[in-house]
Amino acid sequence: MTIGSSVLVALAAAAFPALSRVARRSGVSDLELDRTLPGDDLVADPEIRIDRATVIRAPVGEIWPWIVQLGKGRASWYMPRGLERLIVWPPRKRSATRIVESLQSLAPGDLVADWGPGDPSFKVVTLDAPRALVYLSLRDRSRNWSWPPDEGRPADVLAFSWALILDKLDDESARLQIRLRGRSGRQHGRLRPLLMRLGGLFDYLTIVVLFAGLKQRVQSRG
Repeated sequence: MTIGSSVLVALAAAAFPALSRVARRSGVSDLELDRTLPGDDLVADPEIRIDRATVIRAPVGEIWPWIVQLGKGRASWYMPRGLERLIVWPPRKRSATRIVESLQSLAPGDLVADWGPGDPSFKVVTLDAPRALVYLSLRDRSRNWSWPPDEGRPADVLAFSWALILDKLDDESARLQIRLRGRSGRQHGRLRPLLMRLGGLFDYLTIVVLFAGLKQRVQSRG
């Protein structure tokens, strides 16, 4: 092995624990990680659990409407405006930059479309304004990744819950914690640890972008 190869191996070995941690958690304290949140009962024995958190410098009442209108075909998932322009998205595909009143009537049982292969969606399970919004998503591979029939949950269905919890810190700031718990419904053998970490790193990147886009809108008051 050359000196260069040895250095790369050493760097990879040093980075692995940090990347593994980021794949599972970012921004959360141990207390937040250990606490029970709404939606924790939706997916039994999850194979993956990811917690993220951030502080938003705005009152809870101003943040909540932005959270409610998230979703494909709704306000989108919020991306910093500069990043949207950089990737040359047309204006009609960009995230909302204002509160849309017609998107504020979300209720338990409503379906919210999501990106991904096929025709996936989230179902609203809990809506406790202005603190908790919890989704469940069941994605049946045999039905183009759509919601499975009501009469049962196939064994190989992809299932995950997504909880957005808003805690008031003071009159001018709040803490947003997002928790994902999921099961793939399939066995991946030796590839499972790698796939879980890759999925967690992808989640980290998407949530970093979401947090940045949300803060840009809320903290600038839209």
